[in-house]
Amino acid sequence: MHTSVTIAGVTFDNPVMTASGTFGSGKEYAEYMDLNGLGGIIVKGVASKEWLGNPAPRIAETYGGMLNAVGLQNPGVDVFMEEDIPFLRQYNTNIVVNIAGKTVEEYVDVTKRLQQADIDMIELNISCPNVKEGGVAFGTDAGMAEYITKEVKKHAKQPLIVKLSPNVTDITEIAKAVEAGGADAVSLINTLLGMKIDIYKRRPVLANRVGGFSGPAIKPVAVRMVHQVYKSIQLPIIGLGGICTGEDAVEFMLAGATGVAVGTANFMNPRATVDVIEGIERFMDETGVEDVRELIGALE
Repeated sequence: MHTSVTIAGVTFDNPVMTASGTFGSGKEYAEYMDLNGLGGIIVKGVASKEWLGNPAPRIAETYGGMLNAVGLQNPGVDVFMEEDIPFLRQYNTNIVVNIAGKTVEEYVDVTKRLQQADIDMIELNISCPNVKEGGVAFGTDAGMAEYITKEVKKHAKQPLIVKLSPNVTDITEIAKAVEAGGADAVSLINTLLGMKIDIYKRRPVLANRVGGFSGPAIKPVAVRMVHQVYKSIQLPIIGLGGICTGEDAVEFMLAGATGVAVGTANFMNPRATVDVIEGIERFMDETGVEDVRELIGALE
């Protein structure tokens, strides 16, 4: 059984990764699972300087998912490089660094700082709905998405993934723009913008009022968008949005994803990624699929 895939020249032992912001840099999960089993770890967003994030409450459960407005809290790239990369390099898994910024210059700065870092890929986050500046502001305008991709690509020594927002009218236009800007791959979808109200206080539950909606409830939207983008551009796709099982992952791959990322499910089940990997292998065994790459875009 062949389970490895290649994305922008980087080989993954299997197509399963962790979605940024749901797995930290893996330290908290190492006692529950063998991190060597993961195709890759997409770490929590890293900025050029420390970000404190949004005020609490920042998390709320909803039917079929959760809302978050953490606001990309992180200690900055220097701490990440000093503490997290050495930890991650103990394991035989690819390191994908999600980068964040509030201006194009901040994105470029963190990219430059990572040039000599021992990492495998960079994921450009232009789709977070929980920061007032940057984030989704770059990811909802095709011209701006192409421009920031081009500027970051100039300084990236590693292959560049661009993470797309679903909070747009036509996601294929943004995908085409980042392809034109020089992206090596795309990942989608980030969270949908949502809101939950405490009806007794008549106030939003989150201090930020709105947050990013993720979890199983968004999976049909994500699968649809992955398939639309697959038919629109030539870049490899990492699909994510509500993946909890191997069957979910297979669905994304049939829609056109080369790799998949597990996000909110990690909060419900620390071994969710292991379950997804085993589920894919079980599906392959039961249906006679010898090579996982046979599944990519095989929707009839």
